[in-house]
Amino acid sequence: MKRRHLLGLRELEPLEILEILDSARSFREVLDRPIKKVPALRGITICNAFFEPSTRTRVSFELAAKRLSADVLNFATTGSSVSKGETLIDTVRNIEAMKVEMVVLRHGSSGAAQFLSTHVKANVVNAGDGQHEHPTQALLDLYTMREHLSRLQGIRVAIIGDVAHSRVARSNIWGLTKMGAKVVVCAPQTLLPPDIQSLGVKTSYRLEEALDGAQVVYLLRLQRERQDGGYLPSLREYARTFGLKVEHLEQLPPETLLMHPGPMNRGVEAENAVVDGHRSVILEQVTNGVAIRMAVLFLLWAGREGTPAVREMLREGSVG
Repeated sequence: MKRRHLLGLRELEPLEILEILDSARSFREVLDRPIKKVPALRGITICNAFFEPSTRTRVSFELAAKRLSADVLNFATTGSSVSKGETLIDTVRNIEAMKVEMVVLRHGSSGAAQFLSTHVKANVVNAGDGQHEHPTQALLDLYTMREHLSRLQGIRVAIIGDVAHSRVARSNIWGLTKMGAKVVVCAPQTLLPPDIQSLGVKTSYRLEEALDGAQVVYLLRLQRERQDGGYLPSLREYARTFGLKVEHLEQLPPETLLMHPGPMNRGVEAENAVVDGHRSVILEQVTNGVAIRMAVLFLLWAGREGTPAVREMLREGSVG
């Protein structure tokens, strides 16, 4: 991978996505070993700079870096100079001055990762920026789908929920359509962007219609703050009309997967029996997320000039 940064899936070519997915398969095998660690990034320092609250993504990146033998610096805005008015650029430049080679950034402003990448020498990985993209979440989702269905080309994926405000949905749409999947999005009209069809997807306002023939049902978190904005009459109404129920799954092909990026609102996006059922691969997504993030960190660093030790490791195949 010759890119210095991972900012979104919109900019990636299909072969680059495949390279990440194939590398993640090797790292997934590492996670099943008794000693779940490789020396791929020994001596490298990675900063997790999270300007938004996060549990799954932050812990996943931290674990991925440690599995690669990198040193990890976790930065949170609480109690930091950011609370005193320091800008994003000044904060990260100060961190970079401490000889940090890679920055994993999560920020509430769309485009923050792109902006940062033009002002620092470190590799930048977008861990979610505003309502723009969340590329590693989409990559772990594509990985999970391919492992179960053996392909991405031609599969039918139904994305259900708050598409308008979801960076996860955008990254998944970019990734899936690039890889030849057929995507339908379904939500109340207030939760669908007006130009969504320009991204190469179909739209539906009826859950049963969207689910027809789906091999993957991807539920999005209903952001409760949207109810206050007048996008929905009530959570109960949303659950009644768009919440996934056992009877819905019974009408789907036997190989159909249920996926969710988390955290989930049980009883709203889906019934408990659906979430905990045999079709659910939600916890598997979490495990695969570590492997994907290992692959991303490794490939970005391996693509830098002047890293002979990493290139040698690639040639010898000692990472997998």
